[in-house]
Amino acid sequence: MQECALSSRFRQAVCYLRGIVQRRTLLPLMDISPFVTDRPLKGEHILTGRLHVKSDRTYRVGVSGSYGGLNMGDEAILESIITRLQDSLPVEITVLSRNPADTMNRYPGIHAVAAREMTRSEITPVIEGLDLFILGGGGIIYDADAKTYLREVNIAHDLGVPVMVYAISAGPLNVRAIQEIVRDALNRAAVITVRERGAKKILEDAGVECDIIITADPALLLEPKPLSKGTLMKEHMDVKRRLVGLSVREPGPAAPDIDTNFYHGLLADVADYIIDRYNANVVFIPMERSERDLQHAHAVISKMMKPQQCSVLAGEYTPGQILTLMERFDMAVGMRLHFLIFAALQGVPFIGLPYSTKVLYFLKELDMETPPLNLVNAGRLIAHLDHIWDTKDTIADRIAQSLSEMKRRALKNNQIAVSMLKGLHPKRKELL
Repeated sequence: MQECALSSRFRQAVCYLRGIVQRRTLLPLMDISPFVTDRPLKGEHILTGRLHVKSDRTYRVGVSGSYGGLNMGDEAILESIITRLQDSLPVEITVLSRNPADTMNRYPGIHAVAAREMTRSEITPVIEGLDLFILGGGGIIYDADAKTYLREVNIAHDLGVPVMVYAISAGPLNVRAIQEIVRDALNRAAVITVRERGAKKILEDAGVECDIIITADPALLLEPKPLSKGTLMKEHMDVKRRLVGLSVREPGPAAPDIDTNFYHGLLADVADYIIDRYNANVVFIPMERSERDLQHAHAVISKMMKPQQCSVLAGEYTPGQILTLMERFDMAVGMRLHFLIFAALQGVPFIGLPYSTKVLYFLKELDMETPPLNLVNAGRLIAHLDHIWDTKDTIADRIAQSLSEMKRRALKNNQIAVSMLKGLHPKRKELL
């Protein structure tokens, strides 16, 4: 990687850290130039982007993010990271999870630890044994939680374990003290990739001076998984009427400006219109069941004139199974990013209600811009809904064309991780 444009004091620190790394015979600062080209990497299958690397050793990788079954979007990211690494080379993966039992149940053969419940001295041996520490993906660098996620990153830096920041989003990052923590931690990373251009701008504004590669969300590589027999009947999705999927989300640190009373009423009006205008049933898809997506879905239904034509997904599903369910929809209207990604992957025309920059930039990538949620009224949204419905075949074609390029960029995340691992040398006794 090209050396960052740093102050003289920081240059001295970089030289000191580089000396530690060299003495530990770990990965040097990485040259990212191969990853800003459109050419497939050596060993990459041109159609699938899968790397098949011969290796006589097993690599140890740690992955840290918002994992543990809390959010189906984050689990889709983790599933993609794990699948791509396992397809590429022999690897032992340890996930820093908020619910290790859930993580190990979802991904057999994966080890998981409850990092947030562990002291620094307890988590240090877990990180010390790694060949690569991955932070990401997902929207995890924002004011409220950035410091929490970066604790293990800084431990990895101190231990000389290479860090890859993997397809993250960033923001809001408005607190100066948090910006400084982010700057100091990420400027020491071997590689940084982000999933949209807006995240790069936010990190640069926070003071991150190292090269930042724009890739795409790993969940774009998710594949549908089969459903259990009778699932469609159980979820009231085996009807002859059209089906429209809806997604809501709770306010919180990543979406501090959501006015729940406003958007509950807005979506209730839109859902009633969908039922009348398109002769459709509405199905709410809670992407974060353990939080308050369920409550917010029912809050919207409580304001509707025709709640009998609505249902809320009741079962527990994997991301791949939710992706399979999405194929049943004629249209989707949603707030959560990965609900929209799943709709796009299944070629379902959708309307996004952007509550954050990560949703706005995804819509821009697909040339499907929508005004921010707080600027939309029912009349404006219904007019947009009619336009999407009337041109849904054209929109589906446009989505498919855009997704091809985005998937190619999403594959680069794994390509970079594999190249970092293959660049490592066997560890020797500490020389310090």
